[in-house]
Amino acid sequence: MKITILLVEDEEGLRTLLSAELGFEDYTVIPCASGEEALTQFAEHQSDISLIILDWMLPGIDGLGVLRKIRRHYDVPVIMMTARNYVGDKVSGLDAGADDYITKPFDTEELLARIRVILRRNVVKNSNDKMFRVGALALDTKTRQVFAADVEIQLTQREFDLLLTFMQHPGEVMTRDDLLDAVLGTNFDGQINIVDVYVRYLRNKLKESVASQMIQTIRGVGYKLGDGDEENAL
Repeated sequence: MKITILLVEDEEGLRTLLSAELGFEDYTVIPCASGEEALTQFAEHQSDISLIILDWMLPGIDGLGVLRKIRRHYDVPVIMMTARNYVGDKVSGLDAGADDYITKPFDTEELLARIRVILRRNVVKNSNDKMFRVGALALDTKTRQVFAADVEIQLTQREFDLLLTFMQHPGEVMTRDDLLDAVLGTNFDGQINIVDVYVRYLRNKLKESVASQMIQTIRGVGYKLGDGDEENAL
């Protein structure tokens, strides 16, 4: 399947040149001349777009504005390009969520190399993005959302990491040491009963849901995640 790139550049000559060069590399290109057009095209083709090449200085909504609007909801890779070679601009672009930054004028081969690096990096990242389902629970590692019977449950980072560990090992008994290493890291030197605290927090979040009986205590050992049908869940 071809990779689709959204190219946002108001200078017609450069837009035409880059569209041709990207086409030669077997990329599908969606060219745009303004920030408004970019947002419209992205909304229409979001599921197909693998990367955005985004000029900073655009008529109407500038590139930074486009980037910020997209970053509110989407994690598609973005390369910012601009003629302004100020460190402050680069910092602003990267802080707003750009994955890379290239200054005009640039060699096309350099841009192509940056594209390849980002796409390779994103393949690795996406390979780690998974949806886990156990009983009534669903956990999405990409969006960091948790659902119990399609009702979203709001978790802290620690609670999310704890539930992810359980859902990666459904039905397995996890010792407190296992859970401590997974959630707080192997270098944590505090009290091991902090695991019990986080389990209690997580159970409280699930208490009003159909998943309330899924985290089971295994006396003297630790915990396991069942499917919710076991008798001694809590």
